[in-house]
Amino acid sequence: MPLTAPAIVLAFIAAACPLAAQNVATPVRAGSPDRVRWFAAATAGPASTIGGLITSGYGVLTHQPPEYPPNTTGFGQRFGMRLTGVATGNAINASLGAIWGEDPRYARHGGPEFGGRLKRIIGHTFVTRYSDGQTRFAWARLAGNVGNNSLSNLWRVHSEVGAAQTAKRISFGVLGQMAGNAFAEFWPGVRKKFRKR
Repeated sequence: MPLTAPAIVLAFIAAACPLAAQNVATPVRAGSPDRVRWFAAATAGPASTIGGLITSGYGVLTHQPPEYPPNTTGFGQRFGMRLTGVATGNAINASLGAIWGEDPRYARHGGPEFGGRLKRIIGHTFVTRYSDGQTRFAWARLAGNVGNNSLSNLWRVHSEVGAAQTAKRISFGVLGQMAGNAFAEFWPGVRKKFRKR
């Protein structure tokens, strides 16, 4: 369970740090159509798909979990298993967030200073905007991460089931959220530069 300690420390740091999220032009409202679009993009959009391809390929190379074969069939099994977990977690996040008024979307910093953008990426792994315009801890996101990784023990292969494996997946879920934030923060600028060429 060594990976959970850094995630918990980062959560406390992020909660304690003042975040300049109120200056974001993106509207806070995340009504039903917005949540459906977010769910689709977060589950099967480019960032999620690329993440799934990388982690599934790495699983094939390292033969983890060993119950899946190290070939294209095993790649598909690993990709499918990850997709069921991501979809479950995003469904929990979107539905609880609708009840609690949490906006699941990442709001870019977009400023020129790298430090401010990095702070937003890390901080908004743990906090989110609410319908009242305030930024607070992202309880629905946490519930989605913990819930999906706990529920998926019901259908995962034997070597991936148990408290230690679940805690490891939860920690990787936190890191995955951070990576997704980084993609959302920097990709629009990278894409704009490529279009200019």
